[in-house]
Amino acid sequence: MAAARSAVLFVTSSASSMRNFALTIRYYLYKYVVMVSLDATFSALADPTRRAILDRLAQGEATVMELAEPFKMTQPAVSQHLRVLEDAGLVVRRVEGTKRPRRLAKAGLEVMDQWLAMLRKALDRNYDRLDGVLAAMEPRKTRKGEKR
Repeated sequence: MAAARSAVLFVTSSASSMRNFALTIRYYLYKYVVMVSLDATFSALADPTRRAILDRLAQGEATVMELAEPFKMTQPAVSQHLRVLEDAGLVVRRVEGTKRPRRLAKAGLEVMDQWLAMLRKALDRNYDRLDGVLAAMEPRKTRKGEKR
């Protein structure tokens, strides 16, 4: 958010500059919102119980009582874990009479997947550069009697 605030101090007069300025502000705000979302997501995933709940929900919808069965914890404790997962955007709730079954949320998982894809792409670029540097290097000449 600090980057977005500092960009506000920049003043221009042309229409194209103002459009670029608006796009820059939107970009920084988008990145801020995405990073806050990722912080909540990875924080939620830090707990092994919440990861186990997500593993169970990968098999299909489940109620709080169904999710509480394999754990030695109360229904309110499982509900607290579910609330953290819902706040992180990883789980959604559906109302079905008196039941509130939960399921995985596609949107929350996609944001995390997009971020990880960006990291994978950067890693691939780094390896490609390293391959180029290694290919450009001349092989070292050896002296008589040395092994390569």
